[in-house]
Amino acid sequence: MFYFLIIIAVIFFITHVVLLLTAFPQSTLARKRYFCSHVTLWITGFIVFALALLYAGSGRSGFLDYFNTPIKMGMIIIFTFALSLIAHLIVRLVVLPLLERR
Repeated sequence: MFYFLIIIAVIFFITHVVLLLTAFPQSTLARKRYFCSHVTLWITGFIVFALALLYAGSGRSGFLDYFNTPIKMGMIIIFTFALSLIAHLIVRLVVLPLLERR
């Protein structure tokens, strides 16, 4: 289960990156693809949270062992949504205005 969840998290993160990079075809915003890129990022965050919940403190991963308290585990979710919000603001406030100038 441990490696399965890691593989699924990696697949969702790669999917997120691909969707994000392809969300701007021909200098426009493909809204559905852009939204799906955010959803795959959120799913990745929840999978990492599940990994921390299941395996923190077990000695299987030094990275996951760091998240040994509820506050540290909650930071995974907060970081995921903050990353999504920051990316969204960059696209809305920087990328889209640059695309509209073209």
